[in-house]
Amino acid sequence: MLKIFVPKETTAGETRVAASVETTTKLVKAGFLVSFEAGAGLGSSIIDPQFSAAGATIVPDVAEGYAAADLVLKLHPPAIHPRTGAHEAEMLRPGAALVSFLYPNTQKELVERLLAQKISSFAMDLVPRITRAQKMDALSSQSNIAGYKSVLLAAQHLPKMFPMMMTAAGTITPAKVVILGAGVAGLQAIATAKRLGALVEVSDIRPQVKEQVESLGARFIDVPTDSTAQDQGGYAREASAEFKRRQEEELRKRLRVADVVITTALIPGKPAPKLLSADMVREMPLGSVVVDIASDQGGNCELTQPGEVVACNGVTIIGLCNVASLVPVHATEVYARNVLALVQHLTKAGEWALDLNDEIVQGTLVTHQGRLLHKSVAEALKIPLPA
Repeated sequence: MLKIFVPKETTAGETRVAASVETTTKLVKAGFLVSFEAGAGLGSSIIDPQFSAAGATIVPDVAEGYAAADLVLKLHPPAIHPRTGAHEAEMLRPGAALVSFLYPNTQKELVERLLAQKISSFAMDLVPRITRAQKMDALSSQSNIAGYKSVLLAAQHLPKMFPMMMTAAGTITPAKVVILGAGVAGLQAIATAKRLGALVEVSDIRPQVKEQVESLGARFIDVPTDSTAQDQGGYAREASAEFKRRQEEELRKRLRVADVVITTALIPGKPAPKLLSADMVREMPLGSVVVDIASDQGGNCELTQPGEVVACNGVTIIGLCNVASLVPVHATEVYARNVLALVQHLTKAGEWALDLNDEIVQGTLVTHQGRLLHKSVAEALKIPLPA
């Protein structure tokens, strides 16, 4: 019977937790012994007695919880724990397992620590985009929430209203919103902005998303390109220099009259592409707002300061990180379900049932029994795969 431990996240400002009352109940019924660090769910409005009522135990000492666990469920990659001073990867007992966002392609030191501890690590950010794995797709679930919240942040800071209104004092024209990137976050931002009554235009390097954009009532900004701008997993690839030039020309026309720009463009395993230069922002109207939800990876706007809200020539630039954590109750709810689905796939009757030939296991399993098994991670970090 596997022992699962869920610690409190230590990243500054983080409000989410890797399991909910709902998923804890299901894990306990499936035969797992589940424990939580005291106060782990407070940021998501879950108190310890609720986890206890679901069948979990509360552990006051985080080091004790790590040391006793067969499997640790987290949200952020392991890091130095602020209270113990130890690295969370090394707080795991040798041979234990970890399910978390890991971003291993850029985390060589972390991967080496996991290898040294012989940790079986499963990356939530590497869940393959296949039908069988949709319930485990945490990137999509959190991006969906971030896209929604980005529009509310824009509305909060914009000195105008979003919808058109017919009043006795005359007509109020609707806000003009430009969204860069039509992935999960971008599509949710479109839907939310349209619900609030804005006029929405969207730019994306993938012509394949035009139909989705228009189905939500937005206008797609056409820039001639080719089908190679999207990889087999549906993610955007880095655009050519010529495309970037044409895209900038089209964007400048829209930015000069835009009230809001929401940037969502990300390339897996790489810094966020810079789509808004400083001089493009300077051409925007006084009082307009940029919400850069790619700020966690450096931001799409040249002037974004990750984690900050700043002003430049009368334009407000919102670079808040972890935007999904600003909606902690539902962000935790869906992330916990993603984690539960993966755990259920990896186990049976409360015990491990790993199939190393399974596509989902191959896609998410980074390190296992002291070996690096993920090909793309090995290539990115220049670490040889075992024979």
